[in-house]
Amino acid sequence: MAQQANVGELLAMLDSPMLGVRDDVTAVFKENLNSDRGPMLVNTLVDYYLETSSQPALHILTTLQEPHDKHLLDRINEYVGKAATRLSILSLLGHVIRLQPSWKHKLSQAPLLPSLLKCLKMDTDVVVLTTGVLVLITMLPMIPQSGKQHLLDFFDIFGRLSSWCLKKPGHVAEVYLVHLHASVYALFHRLYGMYPCNFVSFLRSHYSMKENLETFEEVVKPMMEHVRIHPELVTGSKDHELDP
Repeated sequence: MAQQANVGELLAMLDSPMLGVRDDVTAVFKENLNSDRGPMLVNTLVDYYLETSSQPALHILTTLQEPHDKHLLDRINEYVGKAATRLSILSLLGHVIRLQPSWKHKLSQAPLLPSLLKCLKMDTDVVVLTTGVLVLITMLPMIPQSGKQHLLDFFDIFGRLSSWCLKKPGHVAEVYLVHLHASVYALFHRLYGMYPCNFVSFLRSHYSMKENLETFEEVVKPMMEHVRIHPELVTGSKDHELDP
């Protein structure tokens, strides 16, 4: 394993304008990761990426293998808890999971998942919310078993963000609200596709309440007009889709 001083020197060369140098340094990092099973090097690379948006660092982080997947998820979880780094770290998480890592099934048990859900239920930054929803949408098919534990969280997030699409907070630029609305629409499709019986039951319960009726008419109903009746609504059940 490279000593700490050498890691600093390697980081300084990781974004060299010379392609050959970048490739050599990337190879050294990967060799060190193969020989050192501790978290220090992964933590250093995550920190460096947050400071610089380094593409070579991103490449290394998105190709990590076990046991460094745990170190990466733990470090991301740590930064999700900090408002100042939340957007950047969610963007990193999105890059990682879009590449369908071999350890993706572990996401359902990682502390990061509850942290992401908490963020989506409490954060008030529209760009963070939009980014987080897109991460969740990408993640859900990888962890279908998480519905048993977190289904109500998924639905609560949909309900919360749907109402945001209606309220249109005045301090938020219109372009960001358009992106939020598009991400909520995508979440609608994901939840309806994966959990149709449970999701329709939630929609019926949540939007039968008087205070939510306007959100249903203005935001949710137009979404429903673009989907077909799901076959599982006829042949399936709420219990079966959570434990097929």
